[in-house]
Amino acid sequence: MLAYQHWNPNFVSEEILINVTPPETRVAVVENGVVQEIIIERAQRCGLVGNVYRGRVCRVLPGMQAAFVDIGLERAAFLHASDIVGRDGAPRSEQILDLVSEGDAIIVQVVKDPLGTKGARLTTNISIASRYLVFMPRLGNTGVSQKIEDDDERKRLREVLQSYVDEHEDAGGYIARTAAETVDDGALCRDMAFLARLWSGIKERCNSGVEVGLIHDDLPLALRALRDLVTPEMERVRIDSRTTVNKAKPFAAKYIPEIVDRIEYYDGERPLFDLYGVEDEIKKALHRKVQLKSGGHLVIDQTEAMTTIDVNTGAFVGHRNLEETIFKTNLEAAQAICRQLRLRNLGGIIIIDFIDMTDDEHKRQVLRALEKCLAKDHAKTHITEVSALGLVEMTRKRTRESLEHILCEPCPCCGGRGSMKTTETTCYEIFRELLRESRQFEVETLLVLASQEVVDRLLDEESSHMAELEEFIGKPIRLQAEILYTQEQFDVVLI
Repeated sequence: MLAYQHWNPNFVSEEILINVTPPETRVAVVENGVVQEIIIERAQRCGLVGNVYRGRVCRVLPGMQAAFVDIGLERAAFLHASDIVGRDGAPRSEQILDLVSEGDAIIVQVVKDPLGTKGARLTTNISIASRYLVFMPRLGNTGVSQKIEDDDERKRLREVLQSYVDEHEDAGGYIARTAAETVDDGALCRDMAFLARLWSGIKERCNSGVEVGLIHDDLPLALRALRDLVTPEMERVRIDSRTTVNKAKPFAAKYIPEIVDRIEYYDGERPLFDLYGVEDEIKKALHRKVQLKSGGHLVIDQTEAMTTIDVNTGAFVGHRNLEETIFKTNLEAAQAICRQLRLRNLGGIIIIDFIDMTDDEHKRQVLRALEKCLAKDHAKTHITEVSALGLVEMTRKRTRESLEHILCEPCPCCGGRGSMKTTETTCYEIFRELLRESRQFEVETLLVLASQEVVDRLLDEESSHMAELEEFIGKPIRLQAEILYTQEQFDVVLI
């Protein structure tokens, strides 16, 4: 079997690495030795998706068909009319003013974490996930994950779920997750009974108080990783915290007994993420440029509205002709892009500018390669055909902040623009300010405070202009370097 795995091109070796420290938990998914996904959760900013809250409507916006709801967080959360459902789980078609009013108490669930300046996104269609199922109390029917493709297996799962719902009145609805494939009937029924008990407890807490705040929170990241990321092919789960291992093993024994023996405590001297090169991958994932093995590269720009990805041949010149070079670069880029989307957790609208291809078959093959790689992605994606401008437009569901938003903040020097004014530009701004101040006020001396780089330029390349300006305004100009000033900052002090 092991020998077969070595040469079988379809075999995928998977591992999950969990690094735990008091302020932060990090999870990395490694496939065939390559890091594919990184999830980070910090104690002071834990993910809220899946949490159930008792909220109070604080503002209704008819023009947006939405309401803002106070759920006890720093910013009010956003609830759209389409996310308010009836008892059957279907969206209600009324206007927002017919659905909620200011001051109304409401039970809601977070479906998107707060992103940037935006509050959390809410729904009233509560759903609770377990290892194999998703329970939806307000849904009266059953469903099966689209990723389970075998028709017989889909039929079996639907029959098991429907049989349980028919036997239990007011049982709600269930959706079989991808992990439910080939799972025996007894395990599915136990999962359904567990979810029903959990929902019963949540309902009791909903009815027992009036205060705004948390009613039910989802599992911590380490246990969520076991529930959501472990697949039958998973070789092992390595955790570098004994406390977390002691929680993970009983959790796995109860819900995922087949992986208990694969959970390992890592106590090596070398940090776990260093051992697998995860730290280096995190650093690379914060750069705009991604090198391809062929010599080409990607340029990834993340903005508030969308993410753009530009594909370039770079140093790759190919061996046959230009079209073949472009095709091979685009094929490699398609795989690299899918990995970067997961690694950086890029979501929302994504525009990919592949290198222009003239051959329609090449375009189809690149799109197929993109779709095949995205099939492994846990997040829901939608891809369009190549546009008339040669662009591929796609969307990827965003439920939590990207890696960059978690780990970085806008540069205090450039304000997030990614560029700064040159010293030359700042010098000329200083000249204009000196003229303005000298005409407006009666002073004896003008003092310029600026960064060392700007002062050096004023004393060197711009010294002749400084002398001319000093003669023109008839006032002496003094310069003083300030180490805390950026290249764009300056002040003119009147003495």
